[in-house]
Amino acid sequence: MMGITKQLAQKCHDLTYGDLPDAVVDRAKYLFLDFLGVAARGALNESSRPVHALCKKMGIVKDGAVVVGTDLTLDPSYAALANGTAAHSIELDDVVNAASLHPAVAVMPTALAAAHVADCTGKRLIEAIVAGYEVTIRLGIALDPSAHYAQGFHPTGTCGTMAAAVTAGKIIGLDPRQMINALGIAGSQAAASMEFLSDGSFTKRLHPGWAAHSGLLAAMLAREGFTGPETIIEGKFGFLHAYSPASDPEKVLKDWADPYQVLRTSIKPHSCCRYKQGPIDGTLKIMKDNSLEESDVESVTLGVLKTGHALVVVPEEQKQRPESIVDAQFSMPFGAAVAILYGKATLDEYTLDKIASPKVKEMMQRIRSVEDPSIEGEFPIKWAATATLKTKDGRQFSVRIEYPKGDPENPLTWDELIGKFKGLAAPVYTDGRLDDIVSQVRAIDRVDDIRSLSNMFQAE
Repeated sequence: MMGITKQLAQKCHDLTYGDLPDAVVDRAKYLFLDFLGVAARGALNESSRPVHALCKKMGIVKDGAVVVGTDLTLDPSYAALANGTAAHSIELDDVVNAASLHPAVAVMPTALAAAHVADCTGKRLIEAIVAGYEVTIRLGIALDPSAHYAQGFHPTGTCGTMAAAVTAGKIIGLDPRQMINALGIAGSQAAASMEFLSDGSFTKRLHPGWAAHSGLLAAMLAREGFTGPETIIEGKFGFLHAYSPASDPEKVLKDWADPYQVLRTSIKPHSCCRYKQGPIDGTLKIMKDNSLEESDVESVTLGVLKTGHALVVVPEEQKQRPESIVDAQFSMPFGAAVAILYGKATLDEYTLDKIASPKVKEMMQRIRSVEDPSIEGEFPIKWAATATLKTKDGRQFSVRIEYPKGDPENPLTWDELIGKFKGLAAPVYTDGRLDDIVSQVRAIDRVDDIRSLSNMFQAE
């Protein structure tokens, strides 16, 4: 019987644009536009500057691949590194609940970079994106997200490396045997440590950039005849066994394309860890529905998922006193405090000024976060949350969030997504360019050569 790695490679090789339902094609465009917004804005982030500086020292390629939101054109593998790192830096990239990872930031940079290596139509780009999402999400689910995190791994980087290899392989035209080798090579490069949580350092942001960089190189090596183990996923020392003590290999191929995984992908409205999004939604809903002011709030108790509790609640002393933007992005008290004070938790709130604000620090002391057993039953398929707010005059309000805003069951409309894109990318592009990018992305399946389109993504 054909092994899991071989079957996965064959299925991804055989996936064609003509087989994709209209809803899947539309969703791929939607997710691509979201990526462009977060990548363009992320290119301005302080953690992107060292990456750009390094790439400049290694040499600008005159006709190289575009680094979104900049004037840089680089060797495609380094453009993938830069784009993936930037897009993950502002914590607004898409996410999949069941896999607890961010697919776009590994898949999309790889697709753009690979499209510079080989002729690539818009239809082939969509095929590659859909295949990449299938791989990263299915591997994330099969690993068991909680167990994978408990081992100290960040699945966006680990699973993303394998996905990037398939994404690139689709675009550069690997045959099934070469696709198996690409997966095998990528599996030996999958790395992403969660230790960044100890001090708020930048390394989490590097994870998808390195995945894209490594995956593209894996596919190109496979095209040249380099080999990788054909049991990299299911083997004794393979990905599933090495990276999780609770993996389930059967989940890798279960219900293939029913539905396609792009349809299960969520969009973030808040600029922080996804585990904070439901509790923030609940806090905002209570404040808005009851016309409350910050001065009304006595205390807030938030029900957080057990897996998220380990990321955004403990250690409590550290989460109550974030010192960096990374710290704040993973602090539940900070997210709830700015939601109460400013009515939102966007990039405008995740700043060093807000972190240092006495008003924010005082509000954080009123926030308590707990594991809530009542929301665990359907995790990781559903990321529910609860919020209870007590007022100074003795009133109490409670709410349960079944699906955070941005989930497929509670989605951003196209118009809302376009608003998010324009809001993020406005510092980089003129209004006319923003409109042109939206129009071109929505018609990307009619593009004959992605290279002709990617120049539009450079800074003006």
